Amino acid sequence: MNLELEGKIALVTGTTAGIGFAIARRLACEGADVIVNSRTEERVREATAKINKEVSKANLRGIPADLGTAEGCEQVVGEAPRLDILVNNVGIFEPKPFEKITDADWEKFFAVNVMSGVRLSRAYLPAMKQRNWGRIVFISSESGLQIPAEMIHYGMTKTAQIAIARGLAETCEGTNVTVNSVLPGPTASEGVTEFVSNLATQQKMSAAKFEKEFFKNARPSSILKRFIEPHEIANVVAFVCSPLASAINGAAVRADGGVVRSIG
Repeated sequence: MNLELEGKIALVTGTTAGIGFAIARRLACEGADVIVNSRTEERVREATAKINKEVSKANLRGIPADLGTAEGCEQVVGEAPRLDILVNNVGIFEPKPFEKITDADWEKFFAVNVMSGVRLSRAYLPAMKQRNWGRIVFISSESGLQIPAEMIHYGMTKTAQIAIARGLAETCEGTNVTVNSVLPGPTASEGVTEFVSNLATQQKMSAAKFEKEFFKNARPSSILKRFIEPHEIANVVAFVCSPLASAINGAAVRADGGVVRSIG
């Protein structure tokens, strides 16, 4: 399927691993001009080189910036003043008992996971409306609907992203600009894979056994019964970013492997 993304300018935040990297690679495969982002120049360079190696026609540029700060967002907007597609993917997570989540933790998670997308959307949305075309996607999570008790602060930020995406979509009434959130389920991203590997080692079981136990005990409602691969999420996001998805607006698009049981 031709997603008609040839020549579209796309920024994917938090691009150097996992879901963000997979989205950037998928958009590059579709002919989009992709801006790669991470906090460090080294990580940006590594991700850019890897995509270039895997996608012969890739058209990439890198902007290292810490998007958990207003200054980092301003830097990106200054270096890339025009976008057709904004994928707000950058995010952090950390399992932590509620009683031990400090004020600083709450503020950091909100700054990185929520305010990065707020600031960039605020900067790019007006011009998208003026040109009467654009795509903004927030990479939320099934944790935004089913708040995990082991990381409530993370779940809070994912719920906030869903709300922001819906609200921004309402401001695009009558235009060809869409704003959506995509809700992955448990995904084998770099951080999750490392976390699972460490836990499996601690519990003296294989990664495959741990995965089976995880979906039996922690995510029993999963229909997929395995961790989703980042490229599977990227395929969904690429479609939502495309002109073909013009009827999808203000939606929370679930790519969760069936973890969320609600049909609403």
